Amino acid sequence: MIRRMIAIGLGLVAAGCATEGTVSSRTGAPTVQAPSKPAGPSPRAQLAAPHRERAMQLEQEGALHKAVEELKIARTIDPDDAAAREAQTRLEAKIENLVTQRIGEARAALARGSHVEAQRRLLAALALDPGNRTAVTILQTEVREPEFLVHTVRAGDTLAGLAERYYGDRSRFEVIWETNQLPPNPRLVAGTTLKIPEIPGLPFARPTPRREAVAPPPAAAPAPTPATPVRPDSAREEAPPEVNPLIAEAREALDRNDYAGALGDLDKLLSGDPGNRDGQTLRKLALYRQSKAQIDQKNYDGSYKTLSTLARLQPDYEDVPKLLQQMKGRLVEQHYREGIRFYREEKLPEAINEWKVVLDLDPQHANARKNIDQAERLLKGLEQRKKK
Repeated sequence: MIRRMIAIGLGLVAAGCATEGTVSSRTGAPTVQAPSKPAGPSPRAQLAAPHRERAMQLEQEGALHKAVEELKIARTIDPDDAAAREAQTRLEAKIENLVTQRIGEARAALARGSHVEAQRRLLAALALDPGNRTAVTILQTEVREPEFLVHTVRAGDTLAGLAERYYGDRSRFEVIWETNQLPPNPRLVAGTTLKIPEIPGLPFARPTPRREAVAPPPAAAPAPTPATPVRPDSAREEAPPEVNPLIAEAREALDRNDYAGALGDLDKLLSGDPGNRDGQTLRKLALYRQSKAQIDQKNYDGSYKTLSTLARLQPDYEDVPKLLQQMKGRLVEQHYREGIRFYREEKLPEAINEWKVVLDLDPQHANARKNIDQAERLLKGLEQRKKK
């Protein structure tokens, strides 16, 4: 009798809509009117289905443009495929929003003089929408390969000091950081080289001999490369963050992909110095990399929690909003399917718990709510029968 009740309910849940049935006067078990046997999918629908499934997979991988192309193929095969039509409309709107965002980021990068970063953002926009005229026009007319100087790092050099030396503005250190693709809070090693790009509209200090030097070097000696050396007091002011032992240990742990160790060191640092900017920046990077590693391991629950923590620190960090939405969707699907599995195994309390998790993530999930109602009715019926 229990199996019969579960089987009846399962047919309703598996269909994604738990419809309330009538109660048999003889058995008290829920019954439903036998529907007419639906016709099988048409040959066109069968041919279109693999392309629609491939589009879903590509969307999860972030290849939105390719996903749209697969949906177009599905609709060409089966023009009546409503699911493909709705998915295409949704993805095209998503692509449009992302392209607008990337172009906005490119314009912001141009405003601060980072042509290299602007180029990367525009190419990302074109990867989503290869025919976007706005992105192409900006690339052709506004983005240019900047002129570079090559600076050989000396002991005591910092990015802020180099920005002051070449641009007269310490806040422009981000341009050097972006151009050279450096990690957050890098330790500059003497003897390595950095590209110093020209920023349009700003004076650009080229290497010339120091005219104001009191004791110039002999004529035979080569002139120093930079126009003026970093002020000793600047080097001393910025040195402490570079040698902070907890920062150093966290960086080393991050290099080993030991995210838990890095975050542990940073939590210790920030508990005693909450305003430490280097610690805050490195903590966000550690959380971001940990979330990416968890995604690679298909640990979607862990990644969602890590990304949520990062979003509370900085909602617009990298592509965190997009990743959060992806993880939420995967968790909803994962827990919904787990609920179906438990239901089939006649584990009603476990199924109800899984669907409640779905509602915590997506309160508007109608199928989960209906399935809970159906499972709770079945569970109540079973408990009443046990008491008789």
